[in-house]
Amino acid sequence: MGNIAERLAQLGIVLPDPAIPSANYVPTRRVGTCLYVAGQVPTRDGQDQFTGKLGDTVSLAEGQAAARLCAINLLAQLSKALGGDLDRVAGVVRLGGFVNAVPEFGDHPKVINGASDLMVEVFGDAGRHVRIAVGSSSLPRNVPVEVEGLFEIQRM
Repeated sequence: MGNIAERLAQLGIVLPDPAIPSANYVPTRRVGTCLYVAGQVPTRDGQDQFTGKLGDTVSLAEGQAAARLCAINLLAQLSKALGGDLDRVAGVVRLGGFVNAVPEFGDHPKVINGASDLMVEVFGDAGRHVRIAVGSSSLPRNVPVEVEGLFEIQRM
């Protein structure tokens, strides 16, 4: 068991089976030493765990929890692409966060911190990344958050 697997266990995180794409795209794509992971939503066991809009039916704390679950699902896709060896991750380069929110909502960065904080908890300083946190008028199945990621990989 590698360092990242041990860290996940310490955090009480069991990676789920990665979701199968629901449209015409692939879940991951390698370009050189970078691995792109398609947007992940807050699902567990095939069921959406959160629905609704921030600033309406979803609280900031729920939005952060949804973003954290999106990040866990990113790690699941990443793990599958790397044959289960997350120790091959040299760093988290970028996260893109999309927040389903009412027009008046302005705490998009605080919501996406749920995903960003998890990356730092899991990868330490290598988990620090650039990111974007934007508002959206809707997301698939009315989930409140979607997060995509770009990771630098060693030994591809």
